[in-house]
Amino acid sequence: MKMKAVRYYAPNDIRYEEVKIPELNEGEILVRVEAALTCGTDVKTYRRGHPVLIKETPSGFGHEFSGVIAKVADDVTNVKVGDRVVCANSAPCGECFHCRKGEYELCENLNLLNGAYAQYIVVPKKIVEKNTLIIPPNLTFAEAAFTEPLSNVIHGMAKTPIKEGDTVGVVGIGPIGLMFAKLAKLKGAKVIAMGRNPLKLKMAHEFAEADIVIDLKKYTDPTELILSYTEENRGLDFAIECVGLPEIWEKMFSIVRKGGYVHLFGGCASGTTVSIDTRRLHYDEVNIISSFHHTPKYFREALELIASKKIDVNKLITKRMDMKYAKKAIEMHRDGEAIKILLEN
Repeated sequence: MKMKAVRYYAPNDIRYEEVKIPELNEGEILVRVEAALTCGTDVKTYRRGHPVLIKETPSGFGHEFSGVIAKVADDVTNVKVGDRVVCANSAPCGECFHCRKGEYELCENLNLLNGAYAQYIVVPKKIVEKNTLIIPPNLTFAEAAFTEPLSNVIHGMAKTPIKEGDTVGVVGIGPIGLMFAKLAKLKGAKVIAMGRNPLKLKMAHEFAEADIVIDLKKYTDPTELILSYTEENRGLDFAIECVGLPEIWEKMFSIVRKGGYVHLFGGCASGTTVSIDTRRLHYDEVNIISSFHHTPKYFREALELIASKKIDVNKLITKRMDMKYAKKAIEMHRDGEAIKILLEN
């Protein structure tokens, strides 16, 4: 059998072409993709490749998706043909050093699933067993596809002890930053959202419902302005970085108060370094938090939160496009013309 799929060949070279649908191995399922989302990670991969996602070329592309099970291997018992499902892009092995310590996001055998920009995708055994969930009847495929990105944010929030009345600043308001801001609001925090893109600034109001939205393009150094919105001008209780640039990481320490928290969520390129005033860390007791990826626990919590309707992920969908236009969609996301683009078959 054949299907249409987006294939990655080289930086800036992805092609929508006909390929063979792979045969299922033990424990695997075949999902007919109904909804797939563009993502910042996909944009980075499109621009420069990815050492984990793209191990050989041509390769499948895309990882945030939902769909309907079209076929299951004989030994699969937890799901069946016809089930509406959302699948994570990884699953921990449960056996390595980190898994034994409950640090599932750091699993040494964490193989990432890629290939959601296609008519069908084969889901590996571990993901079928641990990270494939039935979509609640009150959710659309588009809404369910947000489970994976939201699960990363829920993991990050679990490490960030925000409480009602705290002042939280989020720098970088792409999809992840917007979701951080929204979850901080749900905790009762005063939220300051900061970014440069007009569409994202608009969503900081409409989706995240941030208390204050700052257009960073208007300021050479917005530090004093940010501090003016905090209690006694002392600085943020929590400063969350969702950009992934070393120079932005460094600036976060100038806007957080003594005893506050800096959450470095945005991943910088490997090999980059930052310079931090050690006085801030020691004498001011500034806490550093980092978080990576998700776990089965947070994947489930994300789907439950979307189903609760406390967070309306539909607002993050800028445009819907046919899967064959994936290249255009990725370029629109890259150029800041979209928060998320929904690709459909």
